[in-house]
Amino acid sequence: MQLFYNPDLDHSAAQFTLSPEESKHVIKVLRKKEGDLLHITNGKGYLFETKIMVADAKKCMAQIVETNKTHRKMYWFHLVVAPTKMNDRFEWFLEKATEIGVNEITPIICENSERKVVKKERMLKVLQSAMKQSLQTYLPKLNDAITYHEFINKSQEGLLFIAHCEDEEKLDLKRRVAPDKDVTVLIGPEGDFSQNEIKQAYNKGFLPVSLGENRLRTETAAIVACATVNMINNG
Repeated sequence: MQLFYNPDLDHSAAQFTLSPEESKHVIKVLRKKEGDLLHITNGKGYLFETKIMVADAKKCMAQIVETNKTHRKMYWFHLVVAPTKMNDRFEWFLEKATEIGVNEITPIICENSERKVVKKERMLKVLQSAMKQSLQTYLPKLNDAITYHEFINKSQEGLLFIAHCEDEEKLDLKRRVAPDKDVTVLIGPEGDFSQNEIKQAYNKGFLPVSLGENRLRTETAAIVACATVNMINNG
């Protein structure tokens, strides 16, 4: 099954028109014809089975045949990650985290961050592509990039963890996570969190966790955290 994405598609709609970009892809590239079926999600849990009514490469029209709603899992997983110096590494993280299963992502700018500007529009495209590729019907929530200070002073709920590289006693994340519990994990930049940032996190109830014995890159640490939370909840 190939999945398409239309954020404006509503379960109450009868007919709709694909965007010019997707119309061209469906008709010119995939060579779909009138009467062929398409599977589309709006990123909000709905999967629509639709039938092409007008096979136009500029304005393809389709009709909803069947609608199914996927219910979210019991827990909410929020990854708070400092953007990497190289943009492609952060995009790789976004792609893999979406495939594995993450609900929310917040880019944070830390004291040691080497990259302080991120392009949200580009990141959204990466998330959308990964959602379609992995046949999921929920698009992860992508927040605007904010400073560490701004984030840490917001109210947070659920299990709160910070993964830093300081040499101190830390439990493995897999021993801290509990099934069906909301989880937030902080992942720092290449230069790690500062001592002040770690202290602020502790004051806000975040617990230190280890992601293994090896020192990991930012994007790798985020993926390990994502896989660990997913494994505990789906193992």
